[in-house]
Amino acid sequence: MEARPQPQDDPELLARFTERIAAGDQIEAGEWLPGEYRFEAQRLIQMHANSEIMGALPEREWIPRAPTLARKMALTAKVQDEVGHGMLLYRVAETLGRTREEMIAELVEGRARFHNVFHYPAETWADVAIIQVFVDGAAMQTQGALRSCSYAPYARVLKRICYEEDFHIQLGLDVWRTLAEGTPRQRAMLQDALRRWWTPLIHFFGMPDRVSPHTEKMLAWRIKVKSNEELRQQFLRRFVPIILEYGLEVPDPGLRRVDGEDRYVYTEPDWEELKRVGRNGGPKSAERLALRQRFYRQHAWVREAVIQWAAA
Repeated sequence: MEARPQPQDDPELLARFTERIAAGDQIEAGEWLPGEYRFEAQRLIQMHANSEIMGALPEREWIPRAPTLARKMALTAKVQDEVGHGMLLYRVAETLGRTREEMIAELVEGRARFHNVFHYPAETWADVAIIQVFVDGAAMQTQGALRSCSYAPYARVLKRICYEEDFHIQLGLDVWRTLAEGTPRQRAMLQDALRRWWTPLIHFFGMPDRVSPHTEKMLAWRIKVKSNEELRQQFLRRFVPIILEYGLEVPDPGLRRVDGEDRYVYTEPDWEELKRVGRNGGPKSAERLALRQRFYRQHAWVREAVIQWAAA
């Protein structure tokens, strides 16, 4: 979803809206919104919804290959949760003026964006542990902060989503511990997965604040309440200790905690890779979009039946 020119807002309405945001108010669906606020909020929520839908695919691949029946059942339930989150988020995005049909069409046609981490392959069972602990953990840093964002419908739905995501992380920690405390081969598989996912995880929170075109305005509107770097640091503080606790290596030899500060220094990743992946140029982008397109066409009869039933 690319930036579009916004109509000029009424100065008096804009001034009152700005005062409300500065006072910490939350805005309900149907209330007056500046055009730029509406665009940025809709862009964020639509991408979040897209990411929940596309994020189900890497783990879906592992349902038939999970090592035990209990793991298969747990993974099936988690995938179902993620798709449900997507449907809730599309409903919130609809309150900002776009239809679900428009948004899903943009996704399956490759014209909309979804999160960088879901453009990468899940090569081994250890990748499932990384997704559930670290990818979902990164999402929790972002979504947990957004529970106090200024758009009330989004803040409310995130309370439910975060509750379920926290459960997903606990599920992942069980897989993580099993592999970390397992055979040398299992530990090596886990270390390799962590190595492959490290750069996408650092990328997860977006471009550096100094170059991000959206951060300043979204913080001013309180659509976002923490900057990209604040969230990245929050993630490192929470999850680097989990890696070290189990005797695994952080894949960044330059990572260190700054003495006397609650902050990490890390090796600057290739930000061009993030841009390329964000434009659907990742190693699994084409394959996953093709899968989504195929099932979208295959299930067209379900959508048609629902429409006919609703009209009857």
